[in-house]
Amino acid sequence: MAQLSSPVPPALAGEVLRARYAGRLPASLRDLAGPVSGPVELPLHVAWSGLRTYDLDRPRQRMSLYRTVLAEGQYEDLVAFLDRDLLTAQWPALRTLVSRHVRQVWEERFPQLAAGASSAA
Repeated sequence: MAQLSSPVPPALAGEVLRARYAGRLPASLRDLAGPVSGPVELPLHVAWSGLRTYDLDRPRQRMSLYRTVLAEGQYEDLVAFLDRDLLTAQWPALRTLVSRHVRQVWEERFPQLAAGASSAA
């Protein structure tokens, strides 16, 4: 009888996810030079299901775009679609909408995000 392979231990899976997200990060928040208003259409490799066009002038759509790009975007997407000032301003709420792994790698690389989130609480 063939043995079924055991699933990947959760701790190992978490480390794989953290490494994947960390490898996409820009060197500096200054690298984030995305649009700050108007409609933005995400490519299929980022928004592969559901809404692809977001209006940055509508707060809920802006938050949804940022959440999607943080979770699914590669380095090129992060710098093309995210804006440093918008990310920093939204981070206290946005950090509660992204996965723990995304939140941890962003706050470890950019401590000012974590500091801003704690001062907003």
